[in-house]
Amino acid sequence: MAQQVQGVVARAKGEPVRIETIVVPDPGPGEAVVKVQACGVCHTDLHYREGGINDDFPFLLGHEAAGIVESVGDGVTEVAPGDYVILNWRAVCGQCRACKRGRPQYCFDTHNAKQKMTLLDGTELSPALGIGAFAEKTLVAAGQCTKVDPAASPAAAGLLGCGVMAGIGAAINTGNVGRGDSVAVIGCGGVGNAAVVGARLAGAAKIIAVDIDDKKLATAKSLGATHTVNSRSADPIEAVRELTDGNGADVVIEAVGRPETYEQAFYARDLAGTVVLVGVPTPEMRIDLPLLDVFGRGGALKSSWYGDCLPSRDFPMLIDLYQQGRLDLDAFVTETIELADVEKAFERMHHGDVLRSVVVF
Repeated sequence: MAQQVQGVVARAKGEPVRIETIVVPDPGPGEAVVKVQACGVCHTDLHYREGGINDDFPFLLGHEAAGIVESVGDGVTEVAPGDYVILNWRAVCGQCRACKRGRPQYCFDTHNAKQKMTLLDGTELSPALGIGAFAEKTLVAAGQCTKVDPAASPAAAGLLGCGVMAGIGAAINTGNVGRGDSVAVIGCGGVGNAAVVGARLAGAAKIIAVDIDDKKLATAKSLGATHTVNSRSADPIEAVRELTDGNGADVVIEAVGRPETYEQAFYARDLAGTVVLVGVPTPEMRIDLPLLDVFGRGGALKSSWYGDCLPSRDFPMLIDLYQQGRLDLDAFVTETIELADVEKAFERMHHGDVLRSVVVF
């Protein structure tokens, strides 16, 4: 029987979000209903509200979430009612060319729930990243549920569902940071600081955090950066080179998503070094680099989507590190809020005062 719950909806581009009654259907084949315990307020949710993703309004926002599986549909074997899960937005298909080649982290046919959640009047909702977790309960594809240790705090664990996983994965999975490497991270918001943490976990010897905000740089330092550079007052390319014996970093992670910071990343890396773009650009952005420099500097220019993660592999491993005290996910939770405070959390994003506001149910 369908259920009615409260959720945060963006009705139109740029309009403040509001709490509305959401109709959540019973799970169909391959689907699950999850009782949400916590959901982070991510910049991607704000992009949805601003029409920066697409114009499929109204949106049911929220996607960085952890909760308890309440019910499952026919054919679901990977999770069962009562399981504690982190939600992910890339349920792999197992059948596409990437999956069949043993690279499911690059699955080209990820999927979401087939049924739609609706408003009371029957208006179909577009769930953010196929999840829609700013709601007491949500309907997802069962493959979007990754079972983890239930002792982990939902407010912290849910952050692996997007931003923290994107940053850690950019360093470990995409950048292949190794022991003794030098790493520079440009942009120290939630994703960039997660990249700092990922570089530390991978054993980087030198981690250089670059930002224009001293508060963010201080946070990066507390999370494992060995050096910081305020690019308002110093040329970040020259600063990174000076800190790496004049060579540039082995891996530079760009976590802003702008042409000018990407160019900084390109020239701040060592010869044969790697640039990883994990910041999300807007459609109109372009880069202009001398092709001879691209050729002559060698190395690799990579983009990192969701940290090239495989949730079934990476989420349990990272939760284990969290439980062992080796990964401080709690440090990313700046504040816990109620569902009605999501719009205020969007406003705080603009001031750079938070890594994550997290809705706790």
